[in-house]
Amino acid sequence: MLVKLYDLPQDLPPLPAGITVRRALASEQHQVVTWVSQVFSQGWAEEAVVAFGRRPVACWVARVNQSLAGFCVYDATARGMLGPIGVAEHCQDQGVGRHLVVQSLQDMADQGYAYAVVGWVGPDAFFAHTVGAMPIPDSNPGIYRDRMAPPYAPS
Repeated sequence: MLVKLYDLPQDLPPLPAGITVRRALASEQHQVVTWVSQVFSQGWAEEAVVAFGRRPVACWVARVNQSLAGFCVYDATARGMLGPIGVAEHCQDQGVGRHLVVQSLQDMADQGYAYAVVGWVGPDAFFAHTVGAMPIPDSNPGIYRDRMAPPYAPS
C-alpha cells in the first residue's frame, strides 16, 4: 500500500496512561530484537536489526511501563518501506499500532520522504483508515517474492 507522507493525521487520540511510543535507543537493540523474535518471528527480528543499523535508528517502540508492547520499523526490507509492525496481543485495540505507524511515517517525512510503501499488508483497512494508504496494483508478492529461487521452473 502507498502512503502520502505529506498528508498524515495530526490529531491522534492520546494513548492510555502508562503507554508510551518513542524511537528506540541503540542500546536497546538486543532487548527489542529478542522480544520481536520471541513474540513475532525471527524474520521480523532480522528486519529490526537492519532498522537499528540506520541513523537515526529506524525503529519505534511502544512500552507499557517498562515492558515492550509493540514495535515498528522502516527502511529495513528496502528504502522507503514501512514494516514490519507488531503490537503485543494484550495491547491491541488501545491505539498503540496507530501511534507506532504514524510516528514512524512522520519520522520518514521529517527525513525527506514524500511517500512510503507498506509491504506485506495484513489488515488493509487499518492502514487505509489510519493513514489513508492506497493499494498498489499488481504488487503482491512484490519485493517479497522468493529471490533465492531461480526465475524459471525446473524441468
